[in-house]
Amino acid sequence: MRVSIYRLAHFNAAHRLHNDHWSDEKNKEVFGKCNNPNYHGHNYDVEVRLTGELDPETGYLFDLGVLKEIIKEHIEDRYDHKNLNLECPEFKEVNPSAELICFNIHKILREVIDEKFEIGVKLWETPRNYVMYPA
Repeated sequence: MRVSIYRLAHFNAAHRLHNDHWSDEKNKEVFGKCNNPNYHGHNYDVEVRLTGELDPETGYLFDLGVLKEIIKEHIEDRYDHKNLNLECPEFKEVNPSAELICFNIHKILREVIDEKFEIGVKLWETPRNYVMYPA
């Protein structure tokens, strides 16, 4: 029996979208307010989905308490109240766009969750805007 479980999480973080190879004018044109030289923040919501075969002995797909701790340790503690550009090595050379944050969350979880589970991540940057990986 294939089933999916979901866990919601939250973190607050600041970032700036900026391309060093562009002029200030082009950066402002492309990224708008997100190019603020003093950064800006978001209240990010994350939905993690695990899909796989139900364990007939436990009736679980995956222990949600364990998933909660994995997300806290590897995602919330890593990103919460951080300046993503300055404090997170994965964003030193690339823009911490919602798309790349979502991709990196998936990548981090993939390293710590057994391959037998499919992982999906949704990241809300605002209540109206979210991204998914994989799509």
